[in-house]
Amino acid sequence: MYLAINIIGVFVFLGVAYLFSNNKKQVQWRSVITVLAINTVLAWFFTSFSIGRDAVQGAANGFEWLVEASYKGIAFALPNWVPASLGTQIGGSMQSGSMNFITSALLPILMIVPLFDILTYIGVLPFIIKWVGKGLSFITGQPKFESFFAVEMMFLGNTEALAVSQLQLKSMKAQRNVTIAMMSMSCVTASILGAYIGMMPGVYVITAVPLNVLNAIIITTLLNPVEVTPAEDTIAKIGSSADAEVMESDGKKEPFFSFLGDSILGAGRLILIIIANVIAFVALAYMIDRLLGLINPNLSLENILGVIMFPFAYLLGFNPEDAFKLARFMGTKLVTNEFVVMGEVSKDVLAAAKNNFQSSGMYSRHFVAVLTVFLTSFANFSTTGMIIGAFKGIVDRENNDAISKNVGLMLLSGILVSLLSAALVGIFSW
Repeated sequence: MYLAINIIGVFVFLGVAYLFSNNKKQVQWRSVITVLAINTVLAWFFTSFSIGRDAVQGAANGFEWLVEASYKGIAFALPNWVPASLGTQIGGSMQSGSMNFITSALLPILMIVPLFDILTYIGVLPFIIKWVGKGLSFITGQPKFESFFAVEMMFLGNTEALAVSQLQLKSMKAQRNVTIAMMSMSCVTASILGAYIGMMPGVYVITAVPLNVLNAIIITTLLNPVEVTPAEDTIAKIGSSADAEVMESDGKKEPFFSFLGDSILGAGRLILIIIANVIAFVALAYMIDRLLGLINPNLSLENILGVIMFPFAYLLGFNPEDAFKLARFMGTKLVTNEFVVMGEVSKDVLAAAKNNFQSSGMYSRHFVAVLTVFLTSFANFSTTGMIIGAFKGIVDRENNDAISKNVGLMLLSGILVSLLSAALVGIFSW
């Protein structure tokens, strides 16, 4: 029964996107059906076949290896923050207890972000993005830049991808920029996957990444269909814009170690931003809960958001009790961010995964798979502000006004992409 509800949920989420479409007559159904079929096969392959699971687990293990390597640097500076149980090679001296959120999830970013920036500096990452984007455009029938951007943001993140694509964004009409803004709600930068994998099962985190990329194409095709002429379907010299990040004012390539230093400082700023957001949002949510408690002891922000998100959670294939619990996590993530929810459930989720989901509690394989995939994106209220701010520094007022008028659709796009990805994985995870 719940499997049937899960399958129905996929079509309901697509129906919601069509219902709010800006131009229903221009929806490219061939593209929608093609990408949906590809994503269904990918979800099936990654969750139901040993070779698919092994491939995803291999990628997850790779990120875990990177995180473990980063602990060496952390232990050198802060040995009391890293467990001695990781081995003498790492050099930690913490004798008991577990690593805190900052050590396990955030400090590894200081190594992983520069690593991806190095791959950009030497041209490896731009090469991958370019050709995978072209291949995706050929398969899906989507405009070249939209396909290119979908892959680009998977590796670079939303604001970073916007920054290195500014030449293209300035040359596009407003409606296409609205599509890019919507797609930016659904990404998760590869450099932060290590933080996610430290808190949630890596198999489902890695699986969510390509699904989100393709589902962003599906949902934006339904919500904001745009007619792109052959003359408009070109990719500007994005490489030159990206190269601007490693070029000095005189046109020469920035020295490697100067570039690396800037990258490390940028990673440090990112950590401080995440810490500030987590502290502020958790505190604000708690304050709101206390204020609501003055009205009614049973009234809380989580319960309110749980009621709003309950129908969507139920359509992911759960009984009413588990659906409400999932809905509360979903709502909390949208108002705060994914780290807040991951921090709350990480211990129980990882314990359930370690026991191969043998217990009959709430954290079943299906629940953990759906929750992890839903959380693996930047879709929340604060992300809309980041995207609007990024566009304000890139495009003209006409484009900015068009994007600002569609903030609701941007948020809806991010939610529907997360729901659709979670639903597809949920179908094959029982």
